[in-house]
Amino acid sequence: MSLFLLLFFCSLSYVASLPSDAEVLIRVKNAQISDPNNRLSNWVISDGHDDHHGDDSLPCKWTGILCNSNSSVISIHLRDLGLSGEFPSGFCRVRTLQNISIADNYFEGAISMQSLSLCSQLSSLNLSSNNFAGKLPGLSPEFTNLYSLDLSINNFSGEIPASFGNLPALRVLRLFGNSLTGSAIPEFFINLTELTHLELAYNLFAPSEIPPAIGNLSNLQILWLTRSNLVGKIPDSICRLKSLKNFDVATNSLSGEIPRCIGNMSSLVQLELYENQLSGELPETLGDLKNLLFFDVSQNNLTGILPEGLASLPLMSLNLNDNRFHGKIPGILAQNRNLYQLKLFNNSFSGELPADLGLNSNLEEFDVSTNKLSGKLPINLCHNQNLGQIIVFNNNFSGDFPESYENCSSLAYLRIHYNNFSGEFPRGIWSLPRLYFAEMTHNRFEGVLPPTIANAPEVTNLLISRNTFSGKLPDEICRLKKLTVLDLSSNQFSGELPKCMTSLMNLQTIDLQDNMFSGKFPSNVNSWIHLTELNVSRNQFSGEIPSQLGDLPVLTYLDLSENSFSGRIPVELTKLKLNKFNISDNNLEGQVPWGFNRDFYVYSLFGNPKLCSSDLKPLHPCPKPRPISLYLITVLGVLAFILLSSILWLHKTKLQASSVKLNKNCRYKLTTFQPLRFNEQDIVPHLTEKNLIGSGGSGQVYRVMLKSGQAVAVKKLWGGNKNSDMDLLFMSEVETLRWVRHGNIVKLLFSCIGEDFRMLGYEYMSNGSLGDILHGAKSARLLEWPQRFAIALGAAKGLAYLHHDCVPAIVHRDVKSNNILLDDEFMPRLADFGLAKPLLRQNSLGEEESVMAMSRVAGSCGYLAPEYAYTLKVTEKSDVYSFGVVLMELVTGKRPNDPFFGENKDIVKWVTERVLDTVDLERTNWIVDPRMNASTCNHKDIKKTIDVAILCTSSFPMTRPSMRRVVELLRDNTTTTPNVK
Repeated sequence: MSLFLLLFFCSLSYVASLPSDAEVLIRVKNAQISDPNNRLSNWVISDGHDDHHGDDSLPCKWTGILCNSNSSVISIHLRDLGLSGEFPSGFCRVRTLQNISIADNYFEGAISMQSLSLCSQLSSLNLSSNNFAGKLPGLSPEFTNLYSLDLSINNFSGEIPASFGNLPALRVLRLFGNSLTGSAIPEFFINLTELTHLELAYNLFAPSEIPPAIGNLSNLQILWLTRSNLVGKIPDSICRLKSLKNFDVATNSLSGEIPRCIGNMSSLVQLELYENQLSGELPETLGDLKNLLFFDVSQNNLTGILPEGLASLPLMSLNLNDNRFHGKIPGILAQNRNLYQLKLFNNSFSGELPADLGLNSNLEEFDVSTNKLSGKLPINLCHNQNLGQIIVFNNNFSGDFPESYENCSSLAYLRIHYNNFSGEFPRGIWSLPRLYFAEMTHNRFEGVLPPTIANAPEVTNLLISRNTFSGKLPDEICRLKKLTVLDLSSNQFSGELPKCMTSLMNLQTIDLQDNMFSGKFPSNVNSWIHLTELNVSRNQFSGEIPSQLGDLPVLTYLDLSENSFSGRIPVELTKLKLNKFNISDNNLEGQVPWGFNRDFYVYSLFGNPKLCSSDLKPLHPCPKPRPISLYLITVLGVLAFILLSSILWLHKTKLQASSVKLNKNCRYKLTTFQPLRFNEQDIVPHLTEKNLIGSGGSGQVYRVMLKSGQAVAVKKLWGGNKNSDMDLLFMSEVETLRWVRHGNIVKLLFSCIGEDFRMLGYEYMSNGSLGDILHGAKSARLLEWPQRFAIALGAAKGLAYLHHDCVPAIVHRDVKSNNILLDDEFMPRLADFGLAKPLLRQNSLGEEESVMAMSRVAGSCGYLAPEYAYTLKVTEKSDVYSFGVVLMELVTGKRPNDPFFGENKDIVKWVTERVLDTVDLERTNWIVDPRMNASTCNHKDIKKTIDVAILCTSSFPMTRPSMRRVVELLRDNTTTTPNVK
């Protein structure tokens, strides 16, 4: 008995000597956690407090601590508190602890198996969205109670430890968003028979197949394997997973047919198979999935028809785009009450759309472009007033455009070009309040542009060419202050242009050719500072050509031909840096100005009988001046000889100083992409040290003045051997830019290939790059907020053009402030397309094949999307992330990896953390670039711009907006008026 009493009192003494829960928590806080925002400020033990005899419930009142009814700590929940440090393994010394979550913080470093072994009593452990690195720690056999393990969105690498297969209670395993290698689904996973959630997406796994034994995991509800480098076929055994609700294997290299037994997976709610290499037809058994709401098989090689059974399901989203489907769209699809997203574009569907489509559902996104559809559009597409976009271009639709769309107040994006629509275009559509993009070219519409167009102030692009619209252009068009592209060409418009059009300061393109406009052209055009293209050819304009056109800073395309312009050619036009110039077939007279008195321009001057030139034939020679004295001729001859000798001597000196030597045996291949008149001899001798304006990883950039007076930027790439890395960059840039035409993308003027070098010539941007302005040599010319916003919006439009309007779509892959160039008026041009890639291309058989998988990481540090480094697969969402970084640069004025942010932090984490900590940016001016004049800063608009940046830099690509959406958000979420004067 005495021995028993001795042991009893000894145990009581041991228990009494153990530290309390509060003491353990305080020790861990002080030793293993950094709390810069003081979010754990209430974790304190007051002076004089005796934890062993005082209030045992003290920790239960602390931030993030949850206790049971006995006041014992059972959960530590410290999610998203801005904490950092190493893995706080000391928490596991709390004897009653069951759950730890430190997700969405900045913890880092490796986690050893030894430190994790302290936590074997846990039921759940969540370390997601931190900066942990190194190999995944093994788990000892003592983890018998662990049912949820979340290590997602970190930097873990290496293979998944085999010990993960010895967790008998594990139901939830999340490892997505790391850099894990090895097999995506190791064999030992099959032992985890209790698993309900297996989420392994976005890792750098080796090519591996879905094992047939996957069917043994009968309790699985979520199987998420997006971008997991899966190959081979989807095994039939997958059909045994009757509890599976979400099956997502998108963006892999899966091939073969969709298993016909898939109808057995009766619990499926979401089926994501997009962006693979699947073939064959859609199984009829898909119609048995009565719970299916989301179905996406886009970007595969699927054929056949859309099965009636699938169309009859209560789907919310149906995405079949970019396949080879054909046949009619089943009428039963129109009975769906859930459908909000329908994307069938880039297929061969034919026949008419179901007449009641949209009547029963809240349709928001509708894209059936590039098919063989015909008949009339359904009149009820916007019945429930949620439709944001109608995209039906490249089909055979005909008849009247439905008048019912006049009431579609939600409509923002309309693309119906290349169809056979006819009749009067509904007037009410012109006044939809959210409409910003309207493209209806190549139809047979008629009618007028009504004055009610003033009620659509958001319109930026109005493209209605190749129709039979008529009448005068209403003065109310001048109310469209955001208008950037106006294309009314090939219609029957008449009358004079409204003089107020000169108030549309954002115009970049005006195309009025092939109409019947008359009268004088507006003269006060100085406000068109962004105008790059003006085409009014084949009209009836009269009067003099406005001399103010010569003052437009970025005008490069001017076509005034086939009108009745009279008077002299304004000498001011010679100041323009024109790639296209045509004033032929008018009534112009007098001597051709010296700047146009060259053979290159002769065809642009034809058809003006009263023009004269002493040099250009067949123009009439100008009257000879009165004869001068023999003495004066002699003096002028001597002066001319001296001048010529001096020029020849200077030219010889430049040739000797040139960094590229010319000789008779050297061969060049010069290709021009714009109408410029020069040869390699006009370029190469000027690539000297004094003309050097920049040097980068791919080569050196020079400023060269052509004989025409135009300045060009010439990039001479390092090296130049065929098939070298630099040669590949050269070819990529040429192939990308030779066809691109957009006001916010730099123009490629020419390329030149020599035996030992490669050169590219671009329009010269006098203000350098945005990076120079924000961080570099030109930072003295700092931009105020309205200019910065104009740069952001312009660059966004350029990227949106690449992603959504190019065929195939183009991914830039190196979006950064140094690759956004600024012209004389600080308007942006995206540049440096050496890393750009098309998302899809056609092989020799005319089949589309993916080119998104890259052999190496490309891009710039600080701008790379987190998934890019470990997937090596490119999507447009990688560009969106980089653009979000640029937005943050514009607001903060700081580099992406500025030392100011502290160790292991970049601009994304720093800005995101600060925005989460405050609502009022105006009182936290240290976020906004202090070099900006405070009076120009609209802090409400800046806050909204930062919100867009945070959306763009989301950790997950699927949650980032498209660049088209980014343009909408920037335009809609700001009251700042861009002004770059």
